[in-house]
Amino acid sequence: MAHPPNGRDLAALVEIMAQLRDPATGCPWDIAQSFSTIAPYTIEEAYEVADACARDDMAGLCDELGDLLLQVVFHARMAEERGAFALGDVTAAICAKMIRRHPHVYGDASSDANSDTGTEADRAAGPVGWEAIKAAERAADPDRSALAGVAMALPALQRAEKLQKRAARTGFDWPDAEGSLAKVHEEIDEVRTAGTKEELVEEVGDLLFAVVNWARHLGVDPEDALRGANAKFDGRFRGMEVLAGDGFVALSLDEKDALWDRVKRAAKLS
Repeated sequence: MAHPPNGRDLAALVEIMAQLRDPATGCPWDIAQSFSTIAPYTIEEAYEVADACARDDMAGLCDELGDLLLQVVFHARMAEERGAFALGDVTAAICAKMIRRHPHVYGDASSDANSDTGTEADRAAGPVGWEAIKAAERAADPDRSALAGVAMALPALQRAEKLQKRAARTGFDWPDAEGSLAKVHEEIDEVRTAGTKEELVEEVGDLLFAVVNWARHLGVDPEDALRGANAKFDGRFRGMEVLAGDGFVALSLDEKDALWDRVKRAAKLS
């Protein structure tokens, strides 16, 4: 039986993961995992971190950051078993990237990390040079599209906004919010006239994409806006349930609407 390591540093977690993945003595569940099966947990843990931040829950944040760190170590361990890279390579790469992208902080050290980006112009630009440095890094990517690097796994609203921002940098964008609003109305009409289920799915997708574009022009983060709307609905619906008690489900729609209005008014007065 493996001896659990003690300590507060990353090495202890790395050792634990190696023990859990040991083919002979490890945990059957951990051994059976792959990149594709662990990736959904990684995304979920990132959202748990964001939730703890939003609630300003420091104890929760400490716990959730540990869960997220475990995901990084898990992926790195599986990569090491494949002979691709190890956790040390991950930390080395991100350290080099941060030094390279902050020439105004590290000066000539950024030139050591990447001689093509550690210029006097970047140092003079300070944080403003961040996008220029990132653009130089993307220039080395074989995918030369302006949309390269926008992760497929991002939440759909967030990915839509990032795609639109990338396209806007090339000049492909509405000149103002009115143009994007007109596109929203156009897409609503197309949803209404969709014939087949496939057409309806496509047109609803186009409508959501257009709404994201309109929100971007209004200076509103659509992901944050929808998260707030979700929280508001959650709170109001729970308020309806409290007012109605056990008989909530049996109420008519009109009665439920009346409860909704009561909760809504109470929220505005509080």
